[in-house]
Amino acid sequence: MTTSSEATSTRAKRDHRRDAFLSLIGARPVIMGILNLTPDSFSDGARFQSLDLALAQASKLVQDGADIVDVGAESTRPGHTPVPLDEEWRRLEPVLAPLIAKVDAPISIDSYKAEIARRAAALGVAVINDVWGLQKDPAMADVAAESGAAVVIMHNRLEVDPEIDIEADIRRFFDRSLALADRAGVPRGRILLDPGIGFGKDKAQNLRALLATGRLREAYGLPILIGVSRKRMFGDLLGASVEGRLIGTIAANLTTLALGASVFRVHDAAEHAAAFKVFHAIDAA
Repeated sequence: MTTSSEATSTRAKRDHRRDAFLSLIGARPVIMGILNLTPDSFSDGARFQSLDLALAQASKLVQDGADIVDVGAESTRPGHTPVPLDEEWRRLEPVLAPLIAKVDAPISIDSYKAEIARRAAALGVAVINDVWGLQKDPAMADVAAESGAAVVIMHNRLEVDPEIDIEADIRRFFDRSLALADRAGVPRGRILLDPGIGFGKDKAQNLRALLATGRLREAYGLPILIGVSRKRMFGDLLGASVEGRLIGTIAANLTTLALGASVFRVHDAAEHAAAFKVFHAIDAA
């Protein structure tokens, strides 16, 4: 059983790491490293399901330049099979506490389930990354507020509709999500927005959503997180396999960095750290 002093210590450590993560935003590009504990993720499914492998990969991501590690136990790729809450937690529980204790970086939880977010935050997770932007689970906004974690609100759609204006749809979605966050008491200073590349969009809409980065940043005054790592859109554009999509990922991330994006969710931390260093050197000159 967790004692009151242990809970207080966990919250203090979480708040420190959360604030350290948030303080980087705007100072330089922030790298969010991806750690999948899933058997079916499109890029690295079943590679890091054991504790030792997960710890080793998280540590490598941080050594390579990741500022935060985003941990997920349910694939949300197109056509994925939904995972029950108990199964998602079974994958997460043995790994989260050791990661928080041993990895020298904040940990983010990639889940749209409020109960998963609540349990993860109680262990010390600093960020809740919700691919349904507080809208799928009615309890998520309250959990986010009560936990004290920072929140990533991502745009999503159940179905692709090539006829819609995707930027307008993203704005309507963000407006609803931010209203939920406001009612629950989530401070605006703890919120990031993600246009949800690859989620409920066709190829043209994905490109338009990336191009809208600067306008979204200006409209909401909130940091924009971009998650395009190894996405199928680069396979379509370049004719590349999953392993060959790195150059497309870096090109898209550098483009959106120039447009005003702040945080980049990636599998390949070292390559992005190098690319951002060159970008910064040119920009500073």
